[in-house]
Amino acid sequence: MKRLAIAFLVSCFVATSLWAASKEAERVETAGQVMQEILGIPEGIPQSILDKADCVIVMPSVVKFALGFGGSYGRGVMTCRSHNFTGPWSAPAMMRLEGGSFGLQLGGQATDFVLLVMNERGAEGILSGKVKLGADIAAAAGPKGRDAAAATDITLRAEILSYSRSRGLFAGISLEGSTLRPDNGAIKALYGRDIPAADIVLKGAVAAPPSAKLLLGTLDRYSPRHVK
Repeated sequence: MKRLAIAFLVSCFVATSLWAASKEAERVETAGQVMQEILGIPEGIPQSILDKADCVIVMPSVVKFALGFGGSYGRGVMTCRSHNFTGPWSAPAMMRLEGGSFGLQLGGQATDFVLLVMNERGAEGILSGKVKLGADIAAAAGPKGRDAAAATDITLRAEILSYSRSRGLFAGISLEGSTLRPDNGAIKALYGRDIPAADIVLKGAVAAPPSAKLLLGTLDRYSPRHVK
């Protein structure tokens, strides 16, 4: 009887682990679809801006909630250029975004976000733990289309440039006040063990999972080389 109980518990644990891994793999696949669609927008993220980015964070379907005030919550992935930001895009690390006022601006719609991390300091800050955009890390709405040529000094100095897509509309949007951090539980579910997010995207600690094929293939196709 005791053996049966143990076997049952083990089977439940295995089933739960497989479900969690499948859920995170689906999230990575969705991030790839979002990235492919956004980079296909003619007046979207300027090529010159994307080529300068050290890392990309994709947050599909960020949703608004209300706890007496506006707020938003989303989970997604982060990938960086390997080999000290000069090589191909890395395996993805799972990330978590939590925020306040920007949720009110989006009318409660589930919204896709793409965040471009523009320098090494920004990447290392995000990967080291929980950071607040606009306070710990400089953030700004990303220029789009032809606006790249007229980017302000604030945009050029920002460590993160953010973009959003909601109801078919694409725009640069400020995420100041939001917090961003590695999602360690999701990383463990995806890769089957605890791995620091920095080791995944900066040190190549693991190979990219099959679910990341579209995401990495899209980024390699649109921005294969880093331009300083």
